Amino acid sequence: MNIYKIEEVLKMLLEFKCSNHRSIKEKVNFSMIAGSDTTSEELLKKFGNFRVLRSAIIYGANGSGKSNFINALLFMRNLISNSIHYQPGQEIFQEPHKLSMEKIPSEYHIQFVRNEIRYAYGFSVKQNLIQEEYLYYFPKGRQVKIFERNEMEVKPGDRYKGVFDVSISVLKDNRLFLSCAANYSNIKEIEEAFMFFSKDIVVYHSEMNNWLEYSINLMQNDEKIKKAFVDILQALGTGVKDIKVKLEKIKLADLSQELQLPDVWKNWIGNQKGNRIEARVIYDQFEVDLMTEESNGVKRLFQMICPIIDILNNGRILICDELEASLHESVIFQIVQLFQYYQKDKFAQLIFSTHDTSLLDTDLFRRDQVWFTQLNAERATDLYSLAEIKNVRKFENLEKGYISGKYGAIPMLNKKFFQELEKGILE
Repeated sequence: MNIYKIEEVLKMLLEFKCSNHRSIKEKVNFSMIAGSDTTSEELLKKFGNFRVLRSAIIYGANGSGKSNFINALLFMRNLISNSIHYQPGQEIFQEPHKLSMEKIPSEYHIQFVRNEIRYAYGFSVKQNLIQEEYLYYFPKGRQVKIFERNEMEVKPGDRYKGVFDVSISVLKDNRLFLSCAANYSNIKEIEEAFMFFSKDIVVYHSEMNNWLEYSINLMQNDEKIKKAFVDILQALGTGVKDIKVKLEKIKLADLSQELQLPDVWKNWIGNQKGNRIEARVIYDQFEVDLMTEESNGVKRLFQMICPIIDILNNGRILICDELEASLHESVIFQIVQLFQYYQKDKFAQLIFSTHDTSLLDTDLFRRDQVWFTQLNAERATDLYSLAEIKNVRKFENLEKGYISGKYGAIPMLNKKFFQELEKGILE
């Protein structure tokens, strides 16, 4: 992410479908295209005949597949970005459903918008190798084939015959053709599609990502970002008045005495360099060191808020697994509001899973923004939206309905078992 060059390019995730990925067995369909509901119409972004949502939230019991759905998106993005580097004989790490037949492929399909053009892309992985792949785009609303692939055979569209020769020469059964063509051709449509995955989709997980250093660097180099960050901290009621930050490159050997490193380590690190972070948080009557004296909650804000500002300014798509593991519910509420209302000429999207039922509010989300995961009889994930459930009123108490089990997707306690257990304990 680059805060210094704000991209004026419209990016949107429209829909994502996948099958045979971890707990997902049959195809599940996720859409950011609004339904017929006219609630909060002013918050939608129009693109052609589509009305596109700015955010979506996913609920479900532990083990129901929320994380696996997000992982499928992450798998797709990473394979597109990295498969060009796969060596001969290197298998794709595929995680099919435990009950799937061996020769059933895992499929991934996505529709998105970049630079005002809609694209449709997908591929399937069978026995750890690419089976099929395709890329279409829709200039002036009409579908145009860029390429279709069946195993190692690539069929370019009529407009692209002869331009993929070098890309085809580096293709392997463990590489996506989109990855090859993005690196070995100069076709604008290929580059736009590749950039959507490599730049526009940002996946965050509290155990995988640590954006603290990145945030400090942003604030050190851009006073506007620092001011926006302080303003948000104040709006969240943290009491923070200002911050002082410094990020500098330093030889690790120079830190050896400070860190009390043994001699054998000093010899090993030699002239290697690292980053030293200094950050002071200023309150009304005192200031504290961020790294050693500040609360974990404020540290989380330092990690998350600046990248979110960057995502909002550059119109990217932020995908988070269990966002409440990183931030307090009141902060999450404000972040959703930011994505809903931040500068109407900008368009960024937020998709996240959570267990926090306090966010189930019709003042915050439309029915087509609320999604659920639930395991079926085969212990496979079903994914569905609140808009698909009948007899849900526009201004219904969604939190109460969800907790009561009206929408499914929560663990239903065996009341008889617990009554008998309690009786046995009391006796």
